[in-house]
Amino acid sequence: MRKLMIVAAAAAAFSFGFSSAASAWADDAPAKADAAKKDGDKDKIELPPFPADASVKQVTHVAGKTLNYTATVGSLPVRDEKGKKIAEVVFTAYTLDGPKDPSRPVTFAFNGGPGAASVYLNLGAIGPKRVQFGAQGDSPSDPAVLVDNPGTWLDVTDMVFIDPVGTGFSRSLVDKDESKKRFYSIKPDIEYLSRIVYDWLLKNGRMASPKYITGESYGGYRVPRITYFLQTRLGVGISGMVMVSPYLEPPMDQAPNFSPMTWVTTLPSMAAANYERQGKSLSPGLMREVEDYARGEFASDLMKGRRDPAAVDRLVSRVTAYTGLDPTFVKRSGGRIEIGAFLRELYRDQGKIGSVYDSNVTQDDPFPWAPNGRRNDPILDAIIAPTTSAMVDFDTRIVGWKVDGRFNALSYEVGSDWEPGVELTEATTDLRQAIAADAKMKVLIAHGYDDLSCPYFVSRLVIDQMPIAGDPGRVRLALYPGGHMFYSRPASQAAFRNDVLAVFGAK
Repeated sequence: MRKLMIVAAAAAAFSFGFSSAASAWADDAPAKADAAKKDGDKDKIELPPFPADASVKQVTHVAGKTLNYTATVGSLPVRDEKGKKIAEVVFTAYTLDGPKDPSRPVTFAFNGGPGAASVYLNLGAIGPKRVQFGAQGDSPSDPAVLVDNPGTWLDVTDMVFIDPVGTGFSRSLVDKDESKKRFYSIKPDIEYLSRIVYDWLLKNGRMASPKYITGESYGGYRVPRITYFLQTRLGVGISGMVMVSPYLEPPMDQAPNFSPMTWVTTLPSMAAANYERQGKSLSPGLMREVEDYARGEFASDLMKGRRDPAAVDRLVSRVTAYTGLDPTFVKRSGGRIEIGAFLRELYRDQGKIGSVYDSNVTQDDPFPWAPNGRRNDPILDAIIAPTTSAMVDFDTRIVGWKVDGRFNALSYEVGSDWEPGVELTEATTDLRQAIAADAKMKVLIAHGYDDLSCPYFVSRLVIDQMPIAGDPGRVRLALYPGGHMFYSRPASQAAFRNDVLAVFGAK
């Protein structure tokens, strides 16, 4: 999840405002730090210490294999220039049991937000166990029961899931202003998380292992930037990157009244969702026509603007056909369909609203007569409870890491405290540089067709503009039916796992 996706689908394209409910997600440490500061001692934070790292032996099954592994939950310190501990970052590691093989890879995983814990990749996409979330009909009150994950990567790599400061149980030990400076902006975020990767490798004697980085959404934004920082600043080479629904090019969201890129990059995902509602099987071949139109005639007619009535008429006709929307609404919008309006208009006559993560996942609209959407995202509201309950139970009961604190699967406070500028900075530069620095590196960028929060067509355009160096197939875009969390669909998760095996050279 990325910053523009945290709070409310009611705001078009997830340009979020933070509600009063955000205070419920406040992190313990900054709040207590502020209280201490008022008492004249801003450095004094009274928090119970984290327990020592804890481990448990577990078993899972994938691809006909039985895997015995160790799950470890623990923490690593973040220190300032003087060596003072200013934060504690919690990790969950899964390591295969048996003889230690120095050639066995280890993968580091991040989610996004900013403000999301790594629980979504862990218990949804690639960890050895999963809990159901993200699909039509899933409910916050569904039992948070962990089962074997058929999409896990554990047979080909050990995995370390990292929760940035303010997410999961990870916490800052300095006051709010210092936390914003140290952790809640782009540059320090990349630097301290890169150091956490380095420190885990050092602590666990894995510096010689092949290393991979994966991330979802804003975590996907982090992936190339952490990779390049590790390569060039910390001396840690990365063998491959897997980006899941990544938010690579924030600048494409800018200036929608002038630039055509917002409309160009979202139209294919709107069309994909329409095809799916018609019962069509999504495939690159089916999508080629709308993709060619989006970057060709559509972009050209958008640039001509309303002073060319023939261009407007063409836009309205083609966009209506591709999206399945009411032609009157499309005409009133000039063929420029804002995401928030699309999610509302698509199901307005049914009294429902679609999710920005997958517009074909809906919930009842609690305010169907309001002129603008007034609810949070349907998928977002439904996933916090099962992921939080499952992860806390796993950490504290199953693993036995008896922490005293709350778990932030998604911290609204981190999102609101994040320093401005994320919308203006891209990750493609570091992606290009990291790939150019290592001709052996493999890269997989994975998307669901229906995702409007991080549309797949952005990544298509990014890859098409990159210079071809060496094997042109070592940077690959893979697309699957579904949305932002396409892995909630069993067939898409299986196809994703198959593509990932190629990154690890396991097929």
